[in-house]
Amino acid sequence: MPGRLSGAASALGDPRGHWEGDTLVVEIANFNGRNSFNGSSENLTLTERYTRTGPDTLEYQFTMDDPTVWTQPWTGMFTFVRDESQYELVEYACHEGNYGMTNILSGSRAKEREAEAGR
Repeated sequence: MPGRLSGAASALGDPRGHWEGDTLVVEIANFNGRNSFNGSSENLTLTERYTRTGPDTLEYQFTMDDPTVWTQPWTGMFTFVRDESQYELVEYACHEGNYGMTNILSGSRAKEREAEAGR
């Protein structure tokens, strides 16, 4: 990959970003193979595309390319929607299996309602 950092490979790879019109493209290569995704190797190239598709939406698209593991590159996409009631934007993957999060958030919302009612 052009512009790759010299030196040791990293578990998270070496990212390089550039703009293609309104889309931020981040190409990541030079993985060390110790943090594989679905069997990927150090030959993985991950390309991420971030595009603002509306005032409250962000499209995230990724393409995984590892010719030593998969017969062709494959792509996934997720749309983030701004939720003003949410304190911060949280990546879906961070909480997809966190079943306790529902209870934590509902408990916090109940405390907020109690505080507002007591004013």
